[in-house]
Amino acid sequence: MADLSAFPITTRWPAKYPDQIQLYSATTPNGVKISIALEEVGLPYEPHLVNISKDESWTPEFLSLNPNGKIPAIIDPNGPDGKPIGLFESGAILLYLADKTGLLVPADAARRYETIQWVFFQMASVGPMFGQVGFFHKFAGREIADKRPLERYRDESRRLIGVLDGRLKGRKWIMGNDYTIADISLLGWVRNLIGFYEARELVGFDDFANVAAWLERGLARPAVQKGLTIPAKS
Repeated sequence: MADLSAFPITTRWPAKYPDQIQLYSATTPNGVKISIALEEVGLPYEPHLVNISKDESWTPEFLSLNPNGKIPAIIDPNGPDGKPIGLFESGAILLYLADKTGLLVPADAARRYETIQWVFFQMASVGPMFGQVGFFHKFAGREIADKRPLERYRDESRRLIGVLDGRLKGRKWIMGNDYTIADISLLGWVRNLIGFYEARELVGFDDFANVAAWLERGLARPAVQKGLTIPAKS
């Protein structure tokens, strides 16, 4: 049985199955990426709910694994050279899981890097912009009388959806016929933008038929449907 005692996070979220990957997350766009990826590759894992509404991601135990204080994070008891490894940042975790299993990233080196660039597109652009739209459109930011910040993030989000729509023209997935971590990194964010953030009309989402069809295909995948609900809130 794996010894995870070197990771203080396990004192707050004990591992019932220490030989499995330990996932510390919540059902946010960043969190569900990893649940979906784990479901897609079939690796056994034990999910732990980090209640961000109660600031649990800022507790010393969580910060000991992820000093950035954001979900998700993982511990793999069977990391490189058979030693446990802890990781944070969803893009890095996605790439790690792909490398570990040989799945969700094309084997060809050039296409591998092309895949990674679209993961970075989500991390550097889509995630931050969509998150700001959510703040200014649905949450506390909507009370701000000056609507220029909302308009800026709306326009930039629409531009980014257009970039994705252009990429998906004539393609089933971002990498053509290959479903990859690039798709996983983006699905939750696009779903949240038009669903949870209620910004469908705001950004004119229905103008982007390629993205809408891709989202529908992605959400129909059994691993995606299951991953969107993990870790459960109760």
